[in-house]
Amino acid sequence: MSGHLYILGMGPGDPELVTRKAERILRYISFYAYFAKKGEVGHARKIADDMIVSTQQELRFEYPITTEIPHKTNEYKQALSLFYDECADIIEQHLKNNQDVALLCEGDPLFYGSAMYILERLQPSYSTHIVPGISAMSGCWSNAQLPIVKYEQTLTVLPATLSSEELVTKLCYCNAVVIMKIGRNLSKVKQALQEANMYDKAIYIERGTQVQEKIMPLSEFTGIAPYFSLILIAG
Repeated sequence: MSGHLYILGMGPGDPELVTRKAERILRYISFYAYFAKKGEVGHARKIADDMIVSTQQELRFEYPITTEIPHKTNEYKQALSLFYDECADIIEQHLKNNQDVALLCEGDPLFYGSAMYILERLQPSYSTHIVPGISAMSGCWSNAQLPIVKYEQTLTVLPATLSSEELVTKLCYCNAVVIMKIGRNLSKVKQALQEANMYDKAIYIERGTQVQEKIMPLSEFTGIAPYFSLILIAG
């Protein structure tokens, strides 16, 4: 027999948005794992703080790189692939010993989540279970009280890491839009929205559903965008 891997969506930031199922599994599990940047707690781990007890054992997976290397380079892809191999190997050792493991993931695990790369490696050989979570974009448009699509309108999700040309081309064919991964890409995204005549409709949200949440028209934002920020444009 082998253990089960539970991949838990922990939602966008507010602990009260974690599903009852995810919390129930997390409270009984003996081993839990999560991803984090160097020197940081890890967003999913922070959300789960009040649900974890001292008798549980923690598996912390610290990214070897984040933004130090351009994400489209082979060096970046190889470094992360090796990292995910190592994480999967650690979890696999527990599964082989008939120990269940919960892997925490902010938002929804299968939407821009690192957990999906662990799933790809372990799903063929082990029992895996996905508990969906509220995505960042859903939490953000709810807190902004922004109806995002109506009738036959379509919703497009774009990563801000696309080139300026790609952003403009795709924006020109959109109704409603969510632009993720803003961070250091903010100026490029602003320019693309202006070229696509969508700038005046854009809503900027950072740290959605968290205590430090900010919601405002993009035209009013002048600061530095953190990683946990996105832009919404209603249809």
